[in-house]
Amino acid sequence: MSNPIKKVVLMYSGGLDTSIIIPWLKENYDGCEVIAVSADVGQGTELDGLEEKAKKTGASKLYILNLQQEFVEDFIWPTLKAGARYERDYLLGTSFARPLIAKAVAEIARAEGADAICHGCTGKGNDQVRFELTFKVFAPEMKIIAPWRIWDIKSRDEEIDYAEAHNVPLKINRETNYSKDKNLWHLSHEGLDLEDPANEPQYQKAGFLELGVSPERAPDEPTYITLTFEQGIPVALDGVRLGGVELIAKLNEIGGANGVGIDDLVENRLVGMKSRGVYENPAGKILYRAHDVLESITLDRDTAHYKALLAERYAELVYFGQWYTPLREALDAFVDQTQQTVSGEVKLKLYKGNIVNAGVTSPYSLWSEAFATFDEDDVYDQKDSAGFINLFGLSMKVRALLKKERENAE
Repeated sequence: MSNPIKKVVLMYSGGLDTSIIIPWLKENYDGCEVIAVSADVGQGTELDGLEEKAKKTGASKLYILNLQQEFVEDFIWPTLKAGARYERDYLLGTSFARPLIAKAVAEIARAEGADAICHGCTGKGNDQVRFELTFKVFAPEMKIIAPWRIWDIKSRDEEIDYAEAHNVPLKINRETNYSKDKNLWHLSHEGLDLEDPANEPQYQKAGFLELGVSPERAPDEPTYITLTFEQGIPVALDGVRLGGVELIAKLNEIGGANGVGIDDLVENRLVGMKSRGVYENPAGKILYRAHDVLESITLDRDTAHYKALLAERYAELVYFGQWYTPLREALDAFVDQTQQTVSGEVKLKLYKGNIVNAGVTSPYSLWSEAFATFDEDDVYDQKDSAGFINLFGLSMKVRALLKKERENAE
């Protein structure tokens, strides 16, 4: 081998894929050193015992990086301000965590003098693209190892067989082997019975939902909350100022308890096929609704309409893994300009999975009672609308008249 791989940095979650990759790397790359890197983006107890597990399965060391604050401030807030949703409903929970994690892993790989970076993404998934595009920016010379694209293992059942044969401890079994991704922003569920969109998700099944309850099990009384925004960023809940990490955690708790934020989606993956997943996004759903409501009174019509067009493109960039691109940075500049007046308070009612508007105020509100009222006013001359309609509809009128002339001449 002309360029032997002696040291590999592995993106390590402790899940099924990355757990078996450690012994697989050592078997297939002449006992190479494997350095595991885990990113704490809010997955909670999933990180418990990870160092012991990584070393037990063959890693020489494990880095655990706390990236939660950076995740919120540099990824979640910009995407929220943009109003970006992929295919209308997906709030990009997995998508925008990947570039952050990959950047941190690339930096460690360079600092460690590694020969390669390894990830556990399948050849069918979006994450392989998101990770590797980021590696191309921050470690363009680094070799990338993607076992799912080269090993003989073909399914998650075969992965479990490999783990059992190599004494790799697992927290799952064959019956509950959903593919999950959890962070501060969301929890996704894929695989097993969820693969077929014809199957109803088992929300009532114990342990399926982790961030909250199904709407049927939510309280019979509504919960009211008030969110305060400053230039598009949420800064307080019910009058209490909170940091981003704490605010999202609190909203996940409140929203989850009220059955809010459960989505069953079939999305178009970047690599081509459709994929079905169930997502838990209590905080995300609440914050997007509140932000939308506040923008409804603080943005003028043309800006709001054009921003909606760009939000769709922004969501594609995030979903496709193109975070570190000039276009995303340029769109951020536009979005930040639109958010200068998106400040105020939004009151919401949470009830059995629903988020209901309950009032909004802003010092920058463009709503004017004097102009909008149905009562008598002295600021709007209703006779002016006749001339406006005549001019606005002139092209339609001319077209209709000429069409009628042609028909009469035939």
